[in-house]
Amino acid sequence: MYEPSRLVKTFHISGFQYHDGAFVLDKLKPGKKLKMVPNPENPYDPYAIELRYKKAKLGYVPRSENEILALAAFYGHKGVFEARVLKVDPEAEPWRQVRVGIYVTDKRG
Repeated sequence: MYEPSRLVKTFHISGFQYHDGAFVLDKLKPGKKLKMVPNPENPYDPYAIELRYKKAKLGYVPRSENEILALAAFYGHKGVFEARVLKVDPEAEPWRQVRVGIYVTDKRG
């Protein structure tokens, strides 16, 4: 059976309440792809990965989930993983409003 990708991690966006998420929350729908931008210069976490929707910075992949993603990008495998919105709950606390899934993509087909 062909699978275009497989879900490997889920989490809420770290720091969502401190960035631009509130400005684009109404545009975030399940299935929307988010851009992952490694930020090795981050003074708090060398494996930091920003999550962006178009030009809006939403926050970060949580520290507990980012190391393998950052290493894959560092070693030239940036396209192996993709981030997609799984769930949006505007009524939740800001740091729990957007749940993201990380998928490993299938390059065989």
